[in-house]
Amino acid sequence: MRSQQKTKNMASQHAALDVENPTMMKVLAQTIKTGIIKSNLITMIAGLMLAMYTYHVNPFDEKLAILLAIAGTAAVIGGASAFNNWYDRDIDAKMRRTQKRPTVTGEVSPVMTLVISFTLLLAGLGMLYIASPMAALLGFLGWFFYVVPYTMWTKRHTVYNTEVGSLSGAMPPLIGWGVVSNDIFHPAIISLFIIELIWQMPHFYAIAIRKMEDYRAAGIPMLPVAKGMKRTYVTTNVYLVILILCCIPLGSLSTGLMLVAIILSAVWLVLNIYGYHKKDPKKWANLLFVYSLLHMVILFSTVILYALIGLYLDFN
Repeated sequence: MRSQQKTKNMASQHAALDVENPTMMKVLAQTIKTGIIKSNLITMIAGLMLAMYTYHVNPFDEKLAILLAIAGTAAVIGGASAFNNWYDRDIDAKMRRTQKRPTVTGEVSPVMTLVISFTLLLAGLGMLYIASPMAALLGFLGWFFYVVPYTMWTKRHTVYNTEVGSLSGAMPPLIGWGVVSNDIFHPAIISLFIIELIWQMPHFYAIAIRKMEDYRAAGIPMLPVAKGMKRTYVTTNVYLVILILCCIPLGSLSTGLMLVAIILSAVWLVLNIYGYHKKDPKKWANLLFVYSLLHMVILFSTVILYALIGLYLDFN
């Protein structure tokens, strides 16, 4: 029994040490925000696969381009996120949810953060350029929108920071499409771009409600903080109605895709109305946040599946 207790104590001590002394890989993952990278890669791959299906490109003939697109997009997003962590380390120190970021705790120095940021940016743009110059251009624009208009300008100064930041968040589907085609104004990809653009407003409003005290402490004028719950509720409804309307152009590509997108978005609108009238802001925000992630994953996974099935039928 004593031996078992000793083993448990040693395991607890090791676990505590792991928490206090995170590995370099964990520090790097927090610095470049791997969670954001993963979610954006889903939308990038959706744009890539949809373009391959639209233009009848065999994925097996473009294996290198696909790998470069995935790695390059991940690197550019990681570079932008590292820059954001570097620039925001003063306000991150004031928010409970960000106080343990390596740039706040000192586990990674400001200089090293910038080195990581620009190394990833250059490496990512290089990989995207090899895959397609258009993809590299779109990747750079995504980085620029996130770093300059959003992080360095609007985030701290206006309630419209979410709208500005959404430009960057909507770029991954365009990057994927740009690997295959320079025609980034094709109705199919424009529809995905706009859907991803509008999706971000109700998603980030939900986050802002959940973390309202953090944003208030840091002086960040997120909509619920600056304008209150009623304004956030009404604005969320407006964007969700726009989101439903933006799903209609998908019908030119596939009636099935359009219906999936419309149903997912309509359910979101119903949940927003239902959740708000329950009079519990945190539960309302949690409901919207979880559903927004489900909406994004289901919709863009459906697009990927649709394209893959189409490609399989085309080449078999």
